[in-house]
This record gives sequence, C-alpha cells and structure tokens, in this order.
Amino acid sequence: MANPFAIKSIDALQILDSRGNPTIRAVVCIEQGICEFGDAPAGASRGTREAVELRDTNGYVTPAINAIKYEVSKALEGFDVRDQRKIDKMLIEIDGTPNKSRIGGNTTIAISIATAKTASKALGMEYFEYIGGKNATIIPIPLFNIINGGKHAGNKLKIQEFIVIPVKFDKFSEALFATAKVYKALKDLITERYGKIFTALGDEGGYSPPLEKTEDALDLLMAAIRNAGYDSEFYVGMDAASSEFFNEKDNVYEIDDKKLNRDELLDFYVNLAKTYPLLYLEDPFNENDFEGFSILKSKLKNVIVIGDDLYTTNVKYLSKGIELNATSGTIVKPNQIGTLSETLDFCKIAKLNNIKLVVSHRSGETEDSFVADLAVGVGSEFIKTGAPARGERTSKYNRLLEIEKYYDMEYMGKKLSL
Repeated sequence: MANPFAIKSIDALQILDSRGNPTIRAVVCIEQGICEFGDAPAGASRGTREAVELRDTNGYVTPAINAIKYEVSKALEGFDVRDQRKIDKMLIEIDGTPNKSRIGGNTTIAISIATAKTASKALGMEYFEYIGGKNATIIPIPLFNIINGGKHAGNKLKIQEFIVIPVKFDKFSEALFATAKVYKALKDLITERYGKIFTALGDEGGYSPPLEKTEDALDLLMAAIRNAGYDSEFYVGMDAASSEFFNEKDNVYEIDDKKLNRDELLDFYVNLAKTYPLLYLEDPFNENDFEGFSILKSKLKNVIVIGDDLYTTNVKYLSKGIELNATSGTIVKPNQIGTLSETLDFCKIAKLNNIKLVVSHRSGETEDSFVADLAVGVGSEFIKTGAPARGERTSKYNRLLEIEKYYDMEYMGKKLSL
C-alpha cells in the first residue's frame, strides 16, 4: 500500500506579486489527494548574501518553473511530506551552490513552504501548530511601516521605513485597530499639509509624503499618534536600510543632505533616541559593519538593534554577530536563505542566544498569510508585514486576528522585555 503522505507531484505556475512582477507558486500534492501551495516573495532592498532568484532576462520565472517540472518534482517524488528536513536537504543538494543560484532560492522556498503546508493540512493541524507545537502560544507585536522612504518611495528620505509599534495593549486585536486609527490620522495630516496626491500608497502600504529629513518623518509619526488619541501606547522604529545610502567609495553615509562617517551617523541615531520614543532600529550601518552595530548596541540600551542585511537569515553570519555582540534582534525572511528548515535553525540559534526575532514579509508579497503562522510558530517577538492596508499586508494581520480569537493566544506586548 502506497504511503498516503508520499509526494505524488510538484507543479508550479507563474503568478503576480504585489508590485505586479512575476513570481513563482509551487504546488505540492501527496498520494491521499491533498495539495497545498507556497509562494516566493521578493525584496526591493536586498542583502548581497541572500539566496539568488532564478529568472530569465525579462524578469519572468519560467526557468524556475521548468526546474520544478523537469528536475525537482521527479527527484522528490515518493518523499514523505512530513519529513521537512530531508526534503529541504534534497533541495539544497539538487541546487549544489552556496547561494541557491542554480535552481533558484525562489524555487526552493516556494517548494519548502508548500511542503510544510501540505504536511500540516494532511495531519489536520494549523500551520503555526505544525511549526511550533505546544510552545506556539504568543501573538507577536506588529511593526507597521506607515511612512516609506528609500527604495520603497519617491521622496528624498533616505531611511527606508518609519514604523509605529503598538506595545502597551492587552490584545493583538486592540493593538491592530489602534494602529489603524493612527494610520488614518496620518493620512489626514498628510492631506492637510501636502495635499491628497501624497496619500498614494508605497510598496508596503505606507505613505510617501514629500519629506526630506529623518526628523520630519518622525515628527509626523508622533503627530499622527497624538491626533489618534494616544499618549504613551506607541513607540516608533526605523528600518534604515543603510547599505542603500552608504557610499562605499568614500566610506560615508549620504543622509539628510549630509555626508556622515560611521561615528557621526552613530551620534545621529543616539540623538534621535533621546528625542523620540525609539524602540527599534534596523540595519543602522552597512551590511559588513558588524563592529558599528556592536558599538551602537552598547550605547542604545533601550533600543532593539536589528540585523537584516547583516545576517540575511543565515546561521553563518548570525553566529558572527553573536560572537561580536552586534545586535539584540534579527530579521527572519525565509526567502533570504531559501528553505524552511534553514530558517527554523536560524530562529533556534537566535532564541538560544537571547536574540529577538522579527519575522518579516518582503516588499514584493503575495496574499499568502504563511509568515503570520511562522511568526507564531517560532515564538517571534515581532512581525513586520507593512501598513494596515493592501490585501497582501492585511492578509497576515487578519490571520493573526483569527489565531488570537480561535486559539486564545496571549499578546507579546504584555510580555516584552528589553
């Protein structure tokens, strides 16, 4: 008798991401007739150490689809879908490169996610439960990117994301709907000050008003929080994505019409933390400056310093960061590394070393809400999935609302310690 959990076929199709660009959806089917899909998102701001996407010269993912249909599906036929690690290991072996450039990190992550979802469905389990078991009991704190700059916008802001963080609430649902009020208050402020034309949404659902300086954006966030009727319930955060405004040739950061060396940029961040309720600072220096991260972390005791491009969800670079005491938190993006097993290993090592997790979307997303389940499953302190708008963002938040309601989850905002 055939194993009902054995992989019968793996197929793929080209779909659209939230920027209207092609991406890949893999579909894993098993002998008992259950099929599930996994989508590959794509980032605009990418670390150089990320897994490589497989596309043709026109940006289409046809080569990735062909890799699945004519190579990967045959190689994985008969594998037990419940053996995630064995399947992911085979994907890595089939590719055979350090950065998954032969069959593509977009190919491997789509299959890896589809595998986990199919196994979960076949076992009658929720995705978060399949990933985290009985330890999956906490809803993470959402990080809402509601003002866009850098590569996510068309204004002069160099900082890529300006974030509001609803910490002081009893439930995730209360935090989410409070943030929706702040988001609407921000829209009203932008309309009043700059005109309705500047309330068009950026890649992650945030606004891109014609601001030039970092303080202008933070002041606008604080005004929106006050106008929405909140006093101390919110903190603010930033994803600097500083590799994008780092001039490697001159070894300076070009920000706010200034050219700052590392020490000057460090002082810039320290002064911001004195002026604003800054809780979260992501990628404050370029992706190779582990020492800069470490110095800043030592100076900003009450700010969570986060590595994204610094680590790219890769255990090798996280281990270096731990050794150098570089950060207090890390971004987790499964498509950066290319398989779910490698992502889970990364999360485990971070947790063992008291590094806070921030499970994150990408700017080019799909409507699949899997990262919401992943965040709950790994016990992530935070989830970053954009503004409370646009379907590919709200799908994640709405999934967390379901998990809170039907599975009686606590909210991390009540438990967070710095």
